[in-house]
Amino acid sequence: MVDQVMRIIITGVAGFIGMHQAEERLKAGHDVLGIDNLNAYYDVRLKEARLAVLARYPNFRFEQADIAEEAAILPLFSRFKPDHVLHLAAQAGVRHSLKAPRAYTKANIEGFLTLLEAARHYPLRHLVYASSSSVYGANTKLPFAEEDAVNLPVSLYAATKRANELMAQTYAHLFAIPMTGLRFFTVYGPWGRPDMAPWLFTEAIRQNRPISVYDEATTARDFTYIDDVTAAIGPLLGMPPQGEAGVAPHRILNIGNNRPVPLADFIRAIEAACGESAIKHHARRPPGDVAVTFAAIERIHALTGFSPKTTIEDGMRHFVSWYDAYQARTG
Repeated sequence: MVDQVMRIIITGVAGFIGMHQAEERLKAGHDVLGIDNLNAYYDVRLKEARLAVLARYPNFRFEQADIAEEAAILPLFSRFKPDHVLHLAAQAGVRHSLKAPRAYTKANIEGFLTLLEAARHYPLRHLVYASSSSVYGANTKLPFAEEDAVNLPVSLYAATKRANELMAQTYAHLFAIPMTGLRFFTVYGPWGRPDMAPWLFTEAIRQNRPISVYDEATTARDFTYIDDVTAAIGPLLGMPPQGEAGVAPHRILNIGNNRPVPLADFIRAIEAACGESAIKHHARRPPGDVAVTFAAIERIHALTGFSPKTTIEDGMRHFVSWYDAYQARTG
């Protein structure tokens, strides 16, 4: 059992990263209240399956609620009395923001404001929230470092995540709320989202359909395996930034693998894990996508010793194994 039990609210708990974070905190003996609206952006059955894993733990409770609805969220803070919040709920997906922009302002702007107001009225030891590598937008300097200017978003999704960082800075300054924003770099692994490349490519290969490949020669992603991400977040929860005179208790950290994987190598890793070759359909890069992501991780390494261990070959092997088992169970 842990020396000191945390009372943690995790928003987006039925999501990919949320489910993994909740399970690790539960295993460590902490009390977790998970919040999720179970929206239909992708198959709700996957979200329900993730929740079923968490429901096995007696120290877990779940509330279906929309974080943009203050009247639903504030009473949960009042009753549960969290000392930590891990805010992962958001409308995800760069490309979907071209089709449904208001879903992003509601979930990512209004929803985050609700969490900030809750933290203002019910003081916390630490609020950790999800930002995104998308905030680096059209930056060309590599690797992407936290001190880089992030004024050139290329999608509405990225703009909302940058807005979250500015909102957090403001509330940290005004109300001394300790906060850490995490810029995630292409997190993947078991229980991952169906709209992301590992799932899309694996599904296409298994069904003998072509995969859509965008600029294979120039595209690379800093793929970050979920277990490495989970190992990073655990220590951070208990390490709130300390405000000093004139400096708000707010920081931004990259969480990435620090090793961009060329798209061609990524496809080869999936083919090896599947034991089958992909049928490639070459197409133009969609609006909002960037060519390369590459995380500088010196800051988080200095804080926690974070050093990602999982290669793309091992990570995709784990993902495909989970994917095949999940499909066998669900049909």
